[in-house]
Amino acid sequence: MPEAPDADENASAVPPSRRKGDSVRRAPATGETVTAIESQLRAMRTDAEHHIAHARAEFDQAKERIRQRTGRDLIVAILIGVAIGVVVVASLIFVKWLFAFFALGAMVLAVFEFSRALQVSGRRVDVIPQLGAGTLLLASGFLAGLWMHWVATLVAIALVIVWRLVAQLFANDGRPHNEVLADVLVAAFVQLYVPFLTSMALILLAEDGGEWWVLAFLVLAVVADTGAYVSGLTFGRGGRHPMAPRISPKKTWEGFAGACVAALAAGALLAVFMLQVPWWTGLIFGAVVLLTATIGDLGESMLKRDLGIKDMSSWLPGHGGVLDRLDSILPSATAALALYYLLSPLGVS
Repeated sequence: MPEAPDADENASAVPPSRRKGDSVRRAPATGETVTAIESQLRAMRTDAEHHIAHARAEFDQAKERIRQRTGRDLIVAILIGVAIGVVVVASLIFVKWLFAFFALGAMVLAVFEFSRALQVSGRRVDVIPQLGAGTLLLASGFLAGLWMHWVATLVAIALVIVWRLVAQLFANDGRPHNEVLADVLVAAFVQLYVPFLTSMALILLAEDGGEWWVLAFLVLAVVADTGAYVSGLTFGRGGRHPMAPRISPKKTWEGFAGACVAALAAGALLAVFMLQVPWWTGLIFGAVVLLTATIGDLGESMLKRDLGIKDMSSWLPGHGGVLDRLDSILPSATAALALYYLLSPLGVS
């Protein structure tokens, strides 16, 4: 019986052209597999892009609804607010004199943007003297104490008034006397509104344990503002009961009620856990700061309405200008200083 040829002999027996044809016929199978995988990957990518685009559209729509209801880009506002809050809290807790530089920077920006807004409205405001006098006020508040600070305040006001009068004298442009008087009053007002009220916070900061009182009234102002937003959006949609429709149409009594609850609760907690005073003094603290913050907010809204502007500037996205964030804080600083002198002696030993 003849022996069966082995595999090598069978392979060698196949003509080369046939072996080449087999390889050619097998190649399309591999190519089809690769093409199928690529098609699947493209489909997955297209599907993922579709879902991402849909999610982005929903996010933009939600963001626009929030903007329409709050009048600001709330997400950006929160991020910027948190960043500023971290800097402020860190400076007050660890090295309190660093907060003086933060206050100085805020004062400079607020005076600059307020002066520019007044200039656009037709008033003549000398920015450099305003900034110099404001720096003098802040330095005296932190370093000289309360009583010497009154002297520095008079000097600062006299400086900006005399500068404006001398500048008007050299201008010799026939400006009416009532306009010149208005410019002088505005110069004094800028000093009293921004640098002087800011210096109250630095006087408080320089006191023994004053950094905690500064932090407490800042927290109260922020909590009251947040409570007003949440309550106003939840219960005051559409401005059902506006507080002052001619001054600030978006502020409602529903929002004020939420701010009141938030401020009183936060005041009691801060009194016990931060300020070491009886809890009922925290209710007084919260109520007073709420009142001064509301007056400051409405007062700045009235100023902007008289100037014909929506925001003092656009330097803080989602917030407006620096002064738009300081409006409720500036008058609260004076109230916090007075309450420090009244309530701190009641501290729990």
